[in-house]
Amino acid sequence: MRTLTKIVAPALVATLAIATIAPASAHETVRYDNVRYDNVRHDSGRHDAARHTPARNASIRSDINDLRRDIDRAAARRAISQREAKGLRRDAAEIQRLYASYARNGISAREMQILQRKVDRVHVALRMERHDRDNRRG
Repeated sequence: MRTLTKIVAPALVATLAIATIAPASAHETVRYDNVRYDNVRHDSGRHDAARHTPARNASIRSDINDLRRDIDRAAARRAISQREAKGLRRDAAEIQRLYASYARNGISAREMQILQRKVDRVHVALRMERHDRDNRRG
């Protein structure tokens, strides 16, 4: 009888341990951009965890508004020509349209990166236009 308890008891404990782990590992998860999100959806069918919060939306919106303000300020101070300002404003307006398109269903991490990269590129272009002193784009 002792040998039976020595063999059966550990086997029973191992079986119970596996039985408790199995349902947790069977939970469905979805991967996007190498980031794990639980399978929680909202009305549009996109995953909630992949969407950014209103604070992050406000952050990118603020960056776009700052970009537009910087372009207007540089044009008013004649640091860039009106032609240069017009092209940069067009780029900023395109970013604003893209933001509005993304914001309809919530901005994902990938969309946030795209927007931030575009804002940074226009900031670099503005900096270059300020220092080139040729009054034309490029």
